[in-house]
Amino acid sequence: MYILTEVEEFLSKEIVDCAYKVHSKLGPGLLEKIYEACFCHELNKKEIPFKRQVKLPVFYDGLEFDEGLRLDVLVDDKIVCEFKAVEIVNPIWQAQIISHLTLTKLHVGFIINFNVAIMKNGIRRYCVE
Repeated sequence: MYILTEVEEFLSKEIVDCAYKVHSKLGPGLLEKIYEACFCHELNKKEIPFKRQVKLPVFYDGLEFDEGLRLDVLVDDKIVCEFKAVEIVNPIWQAQIISHLTLTKLHVGFIINFNVAIMKNGIRRYCVE
């Protein structure tokens, strides 16, 4: 089991706080890109660095493939955040976030689904060694 660093723990709490703030102001039912933009605004207010729509190349058999894979938000070059705005959570998204963490060699990622009545039901944190 992966133990978060102090920085990862701090950032995780701030990510959850930003998600709660956005959800409490906007509620469910909007597009993912709107939640992403507002979430990043909340990070910016906290002076937490982030990058949006980060290209993620795939390396295979000694070659690099840039096939349009992107991370929604990369927080402080340490935590991957993927956003959803759907009624039904697809189990494949867990595999997706784990793959993103493996490809980036990072340890912590979130899937945040804003299309929920209660935000705590929409936030899932994943950790890998």
